[in-house]
Amino acid sequence: MKRRLSLQILAVVFAVPAVALTDRDRALIEATARNDVDAARQLIAAGASVNAQNENRDSAFLLAGAEGRLEILKMTLAAGADLRSTNRYGGTALIPACHHGHVDTVRELLKTEIDVDHVNRLGWTALLEVAILGDGSERYVEIARLLIARGANLNLADREGVTPLAHARQHRHEALAALLAEAGAR
Repeated sequence: MKRRLSLQILAVVFAVPAVALTDRDRALIEATARNDVDAARQLIAAGASVNAQNENRDSAFLLAGAEGRLEILKMTLAAGADLRSTNRYGGTALIPACHHGHVDTVRELLKTEIDVDHVNRLGWTALLEVAILGDGSERYVEIARLLIARGANLNLADREGVTPLAHARQHRHEALAALLAEAGAR
């Protein structure tokens, strides 16, 4: 299973074309990676695109979501972040934010019209990422609560037909499994 997953991830990563950026756009992505809020603010004000993607398909918006750069995320949203843009795995900003357990980032993204049930190239939604890649701790349970409150499809299964509840049980995430079951997951 892990070998197959690794091969799927590699296929996704290497299937991504390089994207030309302006120096300003690249500087914004780098400022986001460093969590340099002041530089990001200045670059956005100077016209850097929050949606321009580098060779890894990272944009300032997508990277801010994935890395939990909340202040920069808010700036990118105010500057017109494309909620449908996807990273090298085909995921929106919400999916890696959930995967990495960035509760406040998830909360901010869920204030937008972002697709809570978007399926990435691995066949996973944000809720599946919580169940599969999360550690079952309170922050992941809180993220699941937020996704449920936003109307996430509790029974949207992965490519093998395994639901978030089944993954939570398989990974022995008892609190997450209990929350999902109480919310009506099968």
